[in-house]
Amino acid sequence: MKMLRILPIVALVLVMAVSFGCSSRQEVASTPDESPEGMSAAEIAARELEEAKRTIVNETIYFTYDSFELSAESRAILSRKAEIMKTYPDLLVQIAGHCDERGTNEYNLALGERRARAASQYLVMLGVNPSQLEIISYGEERPADSGHNDAAWAKNRRDEFALVW
Repeated sequence: MKMLRILPIVALVLVMAVSFGCSSRQEVASTPDESPEGMSAAEIAARELEEAKRTIVNETIYFTYDSFELSAESRAILSRKAEIMKTYPDLLVQIAGHCDERGTNEYNLALGERRARAASQYLVMLGVNPSQLEIISYGEERPADSGHNDAAWAKNRRDEFALVW
């Protein structure tokens, strides 16, 4: 008889232990428009835009001597820029073509323009709106390295990217 009285109590304790022990519900501390780090969606978007702008400006592409052909590395850099520009269609980017000091001023201005145009055309081919791009050539007028050797000249044969406001 005592056993029959204890049996419902034991069953109740087992049911309670199983229900509380198997609970998989967890509390979420953040609000829907905040990240786990406590940043709002607007702050995250602003941070992502700033990072995108840095990528556009900080990645330079380089060319071989007397050439405006895009290397595989340059195409990869331009592909990253294209994705950013398609994501942020309000960005306006200036592509500036540069040359080393060898050759005449006129020739280097024309070569710098062909280099900037090659990058621009590649970006457009990747889906960037042409209205987001402008090109300029500085020829040999703005060297990245003022040296007069192969290493300096290699740094000067480039396209640089700037945001236009």
